[in-house]
Amino acid sequence: HPEDEIICVDCLTYAGNMETLASVMDNPKFQFEKLDITDREGTYGLFEREHPDIVVNFAAESHVDRSIENPEIFLKTNILGTQVLLDACRKYGIKRYHQVSTDEVYGDLPLDRPDLFFTEETPIHTSSPYSASKASADLLVQAYGRTYKLPISISRCSNNYGPYHFPEKLIPLMIANALNDKPLPVYGEGINVRDWLYVEDHCAAIDLIIRNGKEGEVYNVGGHNEMRNIDIVKLIVKHLGKSEDLITFVTDRAGHDMRYAIDPTKIHHDLGWLPQTKFEDGIQKTID
Repeated sequence: HPEDEIICVDCLTYAGNMETLASVMDNPKFQFEKLDITDREGTYGLFEREHPDIVVNFAAESHVDRSIENPEIFLKTNILGTQVLLDACRKYGIKRYHQVSTDEVYGDLPLDRPDLFFTEETPIHTSSPYSASKASADLLVQAYGRTYKLPISISRCSNNYGPYHFPEKLIPLMIANALNDKPLPVYGEGINVRDWLYVEDHCAAIDLIIRNGKEGEVYNVGGHNEMRNIDIVKLIVKHLGKSEDLITFVTDRAGHDMRYAIDPTKIHHDLGWLPQTKFEDGIQKTID
């Protein structure tokens, strides 16, 4: 889409890194704004100057462990930050507001029922302060759609992986630690199952939704690529030629969800989306 102009808004928390934007900083169609989405005055000022057509809210505190230790920052950014963006969209008018959500709003599925999947009709049933804050934001987005007729859409995606991932999450942490021969901490027995999606496949899905997706709809984005945490760690160790002796089992996370699995039938049927990256290829690209 060479005609698109993109404004990246980020408050550069501990997880922000300007180096990831190096390849686009000189592009005349791209600009960066250091701004916190909870800053109403700053956000309104940006909308006043730029008048965006489409707003995609990727901004979130997203680390479950941190949300257990300090829920407040999650509620502030994920709920109140979303409200500020929605209000700005109402005030200045937009063609579409898209909320990037998570499959974690659905809670979890039992390990012994591989036939069960999250659909867009699955009730919200949150487990952590993080997922509760994301679910709250989703409800707020839907309320603005209904009450104020704001043109909204929501996507709920499974676990992402890929380059530039902050190394507090499972895959980048395991790669970084293995490269440095440090212990690889795995929660419980490592049998928790996640549905992994390469980040570029997720972005392709969002692009389709904001251009062709139906207003007011929720789309689940997943890869039918379920893997146990322990198997992913062993795969990374093997790719790097390291010893499985580095794997260390640690006390399980409080309220740890057992299994996530998304049924992506709707987005495939309505928009023709399917993931393009096989896990074997994606994990190799990520490690490289």
